[in-house]
Amino acid sequence: MSHGFPLHVDVMAQCFCCRSLQPFRFTSPSDQVVCPFCQKHLGSDKAERRDLDHIKMWSELFDDEQETHREYVAGAEATADADAAAVSRLSAQVTELSRVVAGEFDSTESGGVREMLENTVVRRAERNTELAHRQVDRLMASLLRLDRLHCDDPRRASYCLCGKSAVVCAEYAIVEPERKRLHEWELRNLALRDAGKRHALPAETSAH
Repeated sequence: MSHGFPLHVDVMAQCFCCRSLQPFRFTSPSDQVVCPFCQKHLGSDKAERRDLDHIKMWSELFDDEQETHREYVAGAEATADADAAAVSRLSAQVTELSRVVAGEFDSTESGGVREMLENTVVRRAERNTELAHRQVDRLMASLLRLDRLHCDDPRRASYCLCGKSAVVCAEYAIVEPERKRLHEWELRNLALRDAGKRHALPAETSAH
């Protein structure tokens, strides 16, 4: 009896003898669809041996399936336990964060949340203050440069060093309201420079 399976390629087919799926490679339509295990069962006088072999084979296949099933169940249970633990852990974190949002900082298990938040706020304020001081330093350094060029001329009263009258010099008018505070800033930075500390004096005025 011929079969309808494709030739010269690997296929999975049901063995006509044991009825199990087995790999085959057919070279002719007349090849028997009988797996190597069942080749010895061909012939009417071998029916008893065939039945015993089939029972043994299916028992082994059943045992393999049972073992595979047990491994799958064990793996699924382990995964379920891990997922349950993760859910429990995340639920605890949500509860803790809810307490933080509600203002219950000191009752959280991690402890010190209020202190941590306060430290963060303090550090941020200190950073903002430092940035503001640096911005003021840059402005004062620019004014100091302007002051060096537009200040009272020691040789002529009421004149700016640039040669213009102090009344009409726009740069002199800009510096004048801040001149006292500017000189105080300069003295503080000169003291820092002399102490070997960081200062904000312009490069051209910072040398000893």
